[in-house]
Amino acid sequence: MEKAYSYRFYPTPKQESLLRRTLGCVRLVYNKALHVRTQAWYERQERVGYAQTSSMLTEWKKQEELNFLNEVSCVPLQQGLRHLQTAFTNFFAGRTKYPNFKKNIKEEVPNLLSLLLNLKTNKSI
Repeated sequence: MEKAYSYRFYPTPKQESLLRRTLGCVRLVYNKALHVRTQAWYERQERVGYAQTSSMLTEWKKQEELNFLNEVSCVPLQQGLRHLQTAFTNFFAGRTKYPNFKKNIKEEVPNLLSLLLNLKTNKSI
């Protein structure tokens, strides 16, 4: 039997800022790697794996316009690339659809909250 623990996290404004910046960078790296892999397949029928995207991450961090990637830890960025690799592995095994680009869900959160409040007050479900 497995146990699960649930914890609440109340970040300080500084921690929240760092967390948002880190998640934004992870999303950017994931989307850039997905674009590169998709483009490589359609243009050259070439598969690009985790090792190549990881070395691309190193090059991206050296670019002037992506210099902000150096402000966050490299571990979550690499983990985002691993998640992309897992998504492609599952796709090629026939378990899932082709990986999607990730988007910022900040705009969707108020809609989700209002939907949950309506369900709670109406008690229709």
